[in-house]
Amino acid sequence: MIAIYVCAVIAVYAALRVITERNTMRKLPFLNVVSFAVTGIIALLIPHPLTIAAAAAFFVGTTFESNAIASTWSGGMKGNG
Repeated sequence: MIAIYVCAVIAVYAALRVITERNTMRKLPFLNVVSFAVTGIIALLIPHPLTIAAAAAFFVGTTFESNAIASTWSGGMKGNG
């Protein structure tokens, strides 16, 4: 149960940093931390084997989302021509 509380505290702290941070590029790591913490809470909260699959799917989806946001902010893919 302590692990769930630790994940929740980390998620709340990171969410507050996302809300209060003015620089968008500095928000992105905290956004990743929120998704990692939510994944951990999902995996720890529901005691079922399919929970791991759901947590993994959520983790992969949010990682792709974060990478897409970071790629867009950094200028996206550069052409070679």
